[in-house]
Amino acid sequence: MLSRNIFANLSPLDHRYSLNQAEYAQYSKYLSEEAKIRYQARVEVALVKVLVRQGICPQAIADQIEAAVRGLRPEEVYAEEGKTRHNIRALVNCIQQRVSSEARPYVHFTATSFDIVDTANSLCYKEVSRELIIPTLLKLQTILMEIAIREKETVQIGRTHGQHAVPITFGFAVAEYVSRLGNRIEAIKESSQRLKGKIAGAVGAYNASHLFFVEPEEFEAQVLAELGLEAASHSTQIVEPEFLTDFFHSLISCFGVLASLSDDMRHLQRSEIAEIGEYFAEDQVGSSTMPHKRNPVNYENIKSLWKQFMPRMLTLYQDQLSEHQRDLTNSASSRFNPEIIVGLLSAAKRLSGVLQQLAVDHQSIRRNLELNRELIIAEPLYILLASYGHPDAHEVVRKLTLEARQRKTTLRELVQVKAELKPYWDIFTPKQREVLLHPEKYTGIAAEKTERVVNYWREQLALNT
Repeated sequence: MLSRNIFANLSPLDHRYSLNQAEYAQYSKYLSEEAKIRYQARVEVALVKVLVRQGICPQAIADQIEAAVRGLRPEEVYAEEGKTRHNIRALVNCIQQRVSSEARPYVHFTATSFDIVDTANSLCYKEVSRELIIPTLLKLQTILMEIAIREKETVQIGRTHGQHAVPITFGFAVAEYVSRLGNRIEAIKESSQRLKGKIAGAVGAYNASHLFFVEPEEFEAQVLAELGLEAASHSTQIVEPEFLTDFFHSLISCFGVLASLSDDMRHLQRSEIAEIGEYFAEDQVGSSTMPHKRNPVNYENIKSLWKQFMPRMLTLYQDQLSEHQRDLTNSASSRFNPEIIVGLLSAAKRLSGVLQQLAVDHQSIRRNLELNRELIIAEPLYILLASYGHPDAHEVVRKLTLEARQRKTTLRELVQVKAELKPYWDIFTPKQREVLLHPEKYTGIAAEKTERVVNYWREQLALNT
């Protein structure tokens, strides 16, 4: 086995973002070149198992091929490809070199290269979704749920366009991401389950298998069933690319949710806002020249990773186009697809780590709420005035906010002394006056909605937190 210093590798995924050897081993199990060859060999084994079932060859042949596959090493396949200039023919040759002359004809029998490649890719992505992607995202989802419930009553100023709006709660702000991430987890589950395989031959018309099977589609179905896959309604030399496109779209859009959450958290950590804090280790350094700096490096890293991998979706859209029954214009580009999965996993694990140690500064949250506390009531005041029949409520409150700023007084004080508005004040209900007198209570059903969102996704995703 080739051994290489990780710091001599070219991709940051292989050195900077894979220093955790346990994680590297997990990723490698599904997404390495060795794993790719292993998945392709599994398809070859499934093929010969069904040949036995169909009476084409005896069980002993399948046993030989299965034993040969267990001993395959990627180095020998690559060495063979150096001669054949064809990766699947190299794989087939290596298997055939390990079995008897009686078994050799049944390796790759009736199949074409992309019967193996596309089916292996679908199998890989389906399994890595189930074993790595979904569990990693569910852990993150659990952490978000815990924060949302813990902070559901923490009144925070809402922000739109970077400006103070009306109050919400911090838990409600986090619940947004509980919902968005929950939807993406479901999308990944669904799209990974829908990935298809094929054993339909060189142009998808079952030309070769039809020579031996009355129902070649049934033969295909049996081979794919061995792998837990199904066939699409139509294939050419390749599986319809939309299944893979949809799968990676679900990953990239999930990555976007992580980046959006990280961006929000990064801004809440700004010096002038300071509503949350990122864990900062005792020996951690924020700046090479400013010893006091405590930068939001984890949130920035996640956004930066998203910027690297999000544009790759454009390549996947381009890979939808394959001329006639197939061309080779995706042969290089598709080899980089596993990196998208590694990038997403890296971001999700980092985000889980930093959120587990999230510090919420309740004092700063209250301070920021107080900055525009008196102007918060502009919305409920305008709506209440309109509900009691004021003909131009929005305009009168707009002008009132300007006057309040100029006179350095409050809206609630002005509305009680303005001759045209005092009659309205007098008929407001106690509950309505309470909101105007205590703007921090104008949070709607933020706390209740937070609970509903968390409870919905806890049940939907079968999470026990």
